[in-house]
Amino acid sequence: DISNHTPQNVDKYIKEEWDYVITVCDSAKETCPVFLGKVKHRFHIGFEDPSEAKGTPEFIMSEFYRIRDEIKLRFQDLYNDKLFL
Repeated sequence: DISNHTPQNVDKYIKEEWDYVITVCDSAKETCPVFLGKVKHRFHIGFEDPSEAKGTPEFIMSEFYRIRDEIKLRFQDLYNDKLFL
C-alpha cells in the first residue's frame, strides 16, 4: 500500500551516483525532468497520467488500476530484457 507516499523532488538525489534512472512521465504531454546526476544507465517508460481520467468514479478508478497494471508489466519487461544480465 503506497497511499501515504508522496512525490519527492529529484534535486535531493543529484549528488548521489546511480546505476539506473528510470523516468516514467507521459512524454507526449510533458517534458520529463532531467536528472543530471552520475548515472550509468538511463531508461524512459512513458505512462498516461490516470489523474487526468474523466468519467464516473468507477471509470476513473479503473484507469488507475489499468495504469498500475501497465507499470507492473512494463517494469517486468525492462527487468527481464535490459537489467537481468
